[in-house]
Formats: sequence, structure tokens, C-alpha cells
Amino acid sequence: MSKGRLIITNLIGILVVFALVAGGGYYYYQSENYVKTDEAKVAGDIEQVVAPAAGQLKEWNVQEGNTVSKDAVVGKVLEGENTVSVTSMMKGTIVKKQANDHQLVQAGQVLAQTIDMDHLYITANLKETEIKDIETGDSVDIVVDGDPDTTFEGEIEEIGYATNSVFSLMPQQNSSGNYTKVTQKVPVKISLKDPSDKVLPGMNAEVKISK
Repeated sequence: MSKGRLIITNLIGILVVFALVAGGGYYYYQSENYVKTDEAKVAGDIEQVVAPAAGQLKEWNVQEGNTVSKDAVVGKVLEGENTVSVTSMMKGTIVKKQANDHQLVQAGQVLAQTIDMDHLYITANLKETEIKDIETGDSVDIVVDGDPDTTFEGEIEEIGYATNSVFSLMPQQNSSGNYTKVTQKVPVKISLKDPSDKVLPGMNAEVKISK
């Protein structure tokens, strides 16, 4: 091998080692200072608009995207000779319309669903081994898939008191006596400051929590 080629080979080797060291240092810094997960979604408080009685739905003109105020009359139900008002239980945006004007409805039937779009938040699932490293009030950087070029600010509002598996419809059974340890996930609620119009409930998100 010529001297020139040997020097180039050595330089490449040095650069590779440097890159590995730098990458390891970056990974160590991130793991020591942040908790990250992409198992997160945008959420908001949701409420149903229901029929107060059985009868024919009247004056039902709401559309998806409409904003309604708390206790606003959004329609009526004609019950025999009586008319009963349909009201919204909270201030929010109609995200799902499930009935049409003049339709026959039953008492308690869901007519629409509203979400408080002014107070969206993030629900994230963190490993049980990571919960010891966080606490309420910790700052969070949030990236939502629907607006990937923007990093939103937030902070931890609530940390769950049980893992998701506790609420599973079909909890794991161990009839054989052989136990396989599985890392559990704990739900965490994170505030979302000044989300853009591109951020919608149900969108995927990534969060980075400062320890």
C-alpha cells in the first residue's frame, strides 16, 4: 500500500472512530437529560349531545365544525304535544354529527359529539422504568405529525396512577406458571401550548420531556 493511500485509510479510520464517539456522546446526553416517546396522541375533552326525549328531531341545523357554547339550545325534540330543548353540555366544536333534522330519535340517543378545541392536550404512554425520572411541571417539547415543522411547548399535568394493562378488556392470564416480564406503560397527560390549526385530536405526536 502506498504512503498516500495509508494516510487516507488512517484518516478515514479516525473519522469513523470520531463519529462513533460523537454519536455515543450524543445518545448518552439525550438519555441522561430527556425522556422521549412517539407513543403519544393529541386529545381533548369530549362530550356528547344527546336527545332528552323520544320523538322527532326539529330545528337541528348543527354542522361539523360549528362552535357551540355551554347550555346552548341546538335543536328540539317534538314529544307528542310537548317540545323539549336539545342542549350542548359544554363549549366546544362539533366534530361528529350523528343525526339529521326531522329524524325520529330515542331518549339518550347520541346526536353529535363535541371536543373542546381551545384546550387540546397530549396523552403519552411512558415505560414504567421512566416514570421515576419525571414529575408534574416538567417541560416538554412536542412535535405533531400533522404539523411536523413546528415544535410546540407543553408541560406534564398528570401522571397516571396505574398502567394501561390494568384497564385492558382482556388482562393477561398466567395459567401455565411460566411468567414473561413485559415492560408496562403508564399514561401521562401533557399540556399543549398554542397549537396551530393543523393540530387535530387523534393525531400522532412525539414528545421529549426534560428530566
